[in-house]
Amino acid sequence: MSTVDSQQRVLSGMRPTGRLHLGHLHGVLKNWVKLQHEYECFFFVADWHALTTHYGDPALFEENVLDMVIDWLAVGVNPGSAALFVQSKIPEHAELHLLLSNLIPLGWLERVPSYKDQQEILHAKDLDTYGFLGYPLLQAADILIYRAGYVPVGADQVAHVELTREVARRFNHIYGKEPGFEETARAAVRKMGKKAARLYSNLRTAYQERGDHEALKKGQALLRAQQNISIGDRERLFGYLEGGGKMNLAEPQALLTPASKMPGLDGQKMSKSYNNTISLREPLGDVEKKIKTMPTDPARVRLSDPGDPEKCPVWQLHQTYSDQATRDWVVEGCKSAGIGCLECKKPVIEAIVAELEPIQKEAAQYEKDPDIVRSIIAEGCETARESAKETIQDVRDAMGLGHW
Repeated sequence: MSTVDSQQRVLSGMRPTGRLHLGHLHGVLKNWVKLQHEYECFFFVADWHALTTHYGDPALFEENVLDMVIDWLAVGVNPGSAALFVQSKIPEHAELHLLLSNLIPLGWLERVPSYKDQQEILHAKDLDTYGFLGYPLLQAADILIYRAGYVPVGADQVAHVELTREVARRFNHIYGKEPGFEETARAAVRKMGKKAARLYSNLRTAYQERGDHEALKKGQALLRAQQNISIGDRERLFGYLEGGGKMNLAEPQALLTPASKMPGLDGQKMSKSYNNTISLREPLGDVEKKIKTMPTDPARVRLSDPGDPEKCPVWQLHQTYSDQATRDWVVEGCKSAGIGCLECKKPVIEAIVAELEPIQKEAAQYEKDPDIVRSIIAEGCETARESAKETIQDVRDAMGLGHW
């Protein structure tokens, strides 16, 4: 695949560290379902990433990989629209990680914000490991091996995408200037035909001499439309347009996703580490019980005591699941003590059960026939591997490793 065309490709992954919950549904999966209709999507099980913080527990992967993909399928992620695969089944991720590790400064990894943050959060686990320090580079390799144009992330993950851009830029700078690059690029311009070549040259001059970013966009669009030049020449001309060398690796963009407003049962962010989750396949009776026993505004000791919705975790669930009329009813009833806490929880219980019921029915079908899920993963791995092989061959060639 050409880096010029990478703008239509999205890559995202999840670590298989346990059953998925409502936080995953609202924070990631609903967005995946939307993106699969707009882009060429690659969604992967990040089992190597899970090893960086959960090493020593082999049973984790046996239990969770299949389970997680079942959850993806049950919520509407479609293997006909997206490649679903397992990271460790695509060895090119590891090879690109190794090759890139030889040219990325150590300081780049040490300054990633989550490096120190995660060490503090997971202090019970020894994370002074080579793998944990290098996981942002492995993450960069995950993205670059597919030449993904977009990576859907929350605001706290933008730094990882920016690191990936820097890694691609450094690689292209070091290895993009193939022998005779300028001459080869000029020859490629001539292959475009007189009219297109003249337009390309004018746009290149406008960008490089006057910093006209609109000219850059037009030049990129012109290259995408060219049918009479090879992929290799398009890569050269993409780099030549910007004033660099051949663009072997595409620089991805962060595709910002709205922050998930899904609170846990205690009002904190829903997370397995806080033990405050509702999992997607939790028995519906247990879901009802969990919500009924959720803490509420501590000021409401008796039914007749007025409360404040802003101090109640249940109110946060209403923000996600209730319409404006229901929220108005909650505010009025809580502040006037006109409704009790169990009465207030009822619409939330009904809404969550209604959301989970079809997901659980769909998941049950895949649980009955896990071989279907395995075949979906195998097919996704085949698609991913085909694309990854193409990129790694270009990288090997650029580094002088492709001739043996």
